[in-house]
Amino acid sequence: MNNLKLLLSGVLVMSATAAMAQGAKNIRINEILTNNTQSILDEFGQHEAWIELENTSFTTYNVRGMYFTTDRSVLDPKMSVPERIKRMSVIPNGEPRTQIGGRQHLVFFCNSAPAKGKLHLSLNIPMSEPFWIGFYNGNATDLIDSVSVPALAADQSFSRQTSDKWSVKKAENVTPGTENFIKADETKDAKLKREDPHGFGISLLAMGIVFFCLAVLFLFFWLFGLVMRHIDTAKKVVNTQPIKPITKTVEVTHDIAHATGNILQNGLKTKGIDKEVYMAVIGMALKQYEDDVHDVESGIITIKQKSSDWNNEFLQMTQFHE
Repeated sequence: MNNLKLLLSGVLVMSATAAMAQGAKNIRINEILTNNTQSILDEFGQHEAWIELENTSFTTYNVRGMYFTTDRSVLDPKMSVPERIKRMSVIPNGEPRTQIGGRQHLVFFCNSAPAKGKLHLSLNIPMSEPFWIGFYNGNATDLIDSVSVPALAADQSFSRQTSDKWSVKKAENVTPGTENFIKADETKDAKLKREDPHGFGISLLAMGIVFFCLAVLFLFFWLFGLVMRHIDTAKKVVNTQPIKPITKTVEVTHDIAHATGNILQNGLKTKGIDKEVYMAVIGMALKQYEDDVHDVESGIITIKQKSSDWNNEFLQMTQFHE
């Protein structure tokens, strides 16, 4: 059991190391300016040589603990790691900006003092001489990227055009912190090929669209099934016996609503009775009158006297007034 745990731990460590190494491979040296007289200023308003890194992937990667060097002797495979680190300039920890986002850039000031800021390196870059610069992983052993820089005039930069092609840019075309070359007449296909040469970005985008569509379809059919279940339940309730009184109440309510509608439509004089009913009643009355079937009265009203105890009371009460 312990051996199995050790094996799994080793696999996880190797996988994590491989993933980190693969992420580090996406960080490239993008642009270098050695003699800064008019380009960007540092936090103290000073012109200093600078080097720009670019994250060519679409994921974020932290470059803290990685190394720059201009000493070619570090290429000796027999050199020990501590000896190699002595010839390098490390990117310090504790700076949020070293977390480079996907397709983003980060500028470091060279020939400076690290005490001035986390983005200031003691890396020695000659102003007007050709030199070699290497970018190493945090183990100070794996070379991530390197380039041989020619002698540059004031405010000129050496910039990456493609993955393996570089060119010198004039002072007015220097682009620290952004893409090196932006072509107005570049087609979308050419730009996509330049920005995503291996097709990882478009693959992620396509898979994202597919999963989004599947999620939308799932949500639609789930809601549709929910509605259909409610409809079936309503039909079962309607077909049961206890619903009949409710149905009768609904019918009576409908009749009352119909009568109310007639009142509102024909006025209060009709009292909600249809005109056809009035016409039928008047027609029946005229028919009875013509057929002389109505009640016949003598027209004589007779009142017969009837004795009661009230007559005696009347006599007793009126004798005091005589």
